[in-house]
Amino acid sequence: MADAVLYEVSDGLATITLNRPEAMNAMNTEAKVALRDAVQAAAADEDVRAVLLTAAGDRAFCVGQDLKEHIGSLMADREDGQGRTMNTVREHYNPIVRALTKMPKPVVAAVNGVAAGAGFGFALCADYRIVADTASFNTSFAGVALTADSGVSWTLPRLVGPGRATDLLLFPRTISAQEAFEIGAVNKIVPAAELAETARRLALLLASGPTVAYAALKESVAYAADHSLDEALDKEDELQARAGVSEDHAIAVQAFISKEKPKYLGR
Repeated sequence: MADAVLYEVSDGLATITLNRPEAMNAMNTEAKVALRDAVQAAAADEDVRAVLLTAAGDRAFCVGQDLKEHIGSLMADREDGQGRTMNTVREHYNPIVRALTKMPKPVVAAVNGVAAGAGFGFALCADYRIVADTASFNTSFAGVALTADSGVSWTLPRLVGPGRATDLLLFPRTISAQEAFEIGAVNKIVPAAELAETARRLALLLASGPTVAYAALKESVAYAADHSLDEALDKEDELQARAGVSEDHAIAVQAFISKEKPKYLGR
């Protein structure tokens, strides 16, 4: 049986591939554990300077929780009265979301098809979403009488505004790649046949960039979302001081003086 998630590091880029195409990359326990481990490994590996999150097959990026496994677990819960099923949010999804959103390196999501429920959530955790023109999105949660998880209640309003986010959550429906782009949920649409190559090229470009500055940029944007202007200015001062003493900054200054392209070291 193939691994539920594939993990490969090359040229400073960690490629994480959801690999259950026969199940539209639905998340069973094996896939959730493997994805969590892969994302955490990428965060800890100093040789990794960017992450590409993608999926196998051409039908789906990820349709969220594997409902076949979920239904079986619910039946077992009713029999023994333990109510363990919903612990999957705390034990599996939350660690994945935290690792993706706090990743000190750029994360690119390449969405090749349907992204629903937790699959939509994973894509929203990325710093940049490049999607096939055949991709589609659905919050899905209310459709099975559940509330949002996988960080969607936090990420979606910050991208599309609380009004649109609430609408998409209360009335789950499939939206196209074009509509997702128009409301700000995705960054770029490309023909499906070009997605893999374009996404990898973009991720490699980020992997060759100033890693310390990228980490600081991510931290400053996340911080500013929940703090005042004065607090954000203080955070910018703190992070700029950190970036200013990095080797990458020294390399960039020297390259500017020499009129050459900088070759960053990621430190």
